[in-house]
Amino acid sequence: MATKNKKYKRVMLKISGEVIGNVNGEGIDTDSLKRIAKQIVDLNKHKIQVCVVVGGGNIWRYRDTKNAGIERTVSDYMGMMATIMNGVALQSAIENLGAFCRVATALDLPQIAEPYIRRRALRHLEKNRIVICAGGTGNPYFTTDTAAALRAVELECDVILKATKVDGVYTADPMKDKKAKKYTTLSYAEAIEKNLQVMDQTAFSLCRESKLNIVVFNMHKKDAILDAALGKQIGTLVH
Repeated sequence: MATKNKKYKRVMLKISGEVIGNVNGEGIDTDSLKRIAKQIVDLNKHKIQVCVVVGGGNIWRYRDTKNAGIERTVSDYMGMMATIMNGVALQSAIENLGAFCRVATALDLPQIAEPYIRRRALRHLEKNRIVICAGGTGNPYFTTDTAAALRAVELECDVILKATKVDGVYTADPMKDKKAKKYTTLSYAEAIEKNLQVMDQTAFSLCRESKLNIVVFNMHKKDAILDAALGKQIGTLVH
């Protein structure tokens, strides 16, 4: 467990596609993209090695398009391609700020990104390059939460920083229940027993099995991503 003001060496930052979209969470908004990129580069400047997994919901997501008439497997691959689009856009914004960044994708798109190869990704991190893991796991039926957990374990990250729109895990949805109480810390067992939706079950099980901590926090607060990476008390620590 991290202690206050003791930074992690290597982090996995999980963000949704909607945070780089417009006010409705759609498309790619350049101002939103720049804000996220700046926060990621701030980690890099503090010599924190950074992996990123970004969702694709701002462009395509199966659960929002079930009535499109597109079968699940095909729809999931479209979602994977959406994460690659977001990853390449984020890479460009990061490099415009002077940091080095690589997009490593589970799908074969050599014209715009390199293939995800664990040893190569580790080498990039050791050289203080930011690594964006795109294309999900490369398989349908798995979410980007699962991709983030898988890559975090493979790349020996110290923690998953799950950036959300709320400042932690609550007893109920704080948007709907004003009496909902926030957890400062939470064990895996408690989260399962109380059926708290920290991440999807596959991702959560992988984190629990690998003893990988998760910090859930509100990314819209000033310096929130940096504070989380520095091990400060922020959001909810699931351990």
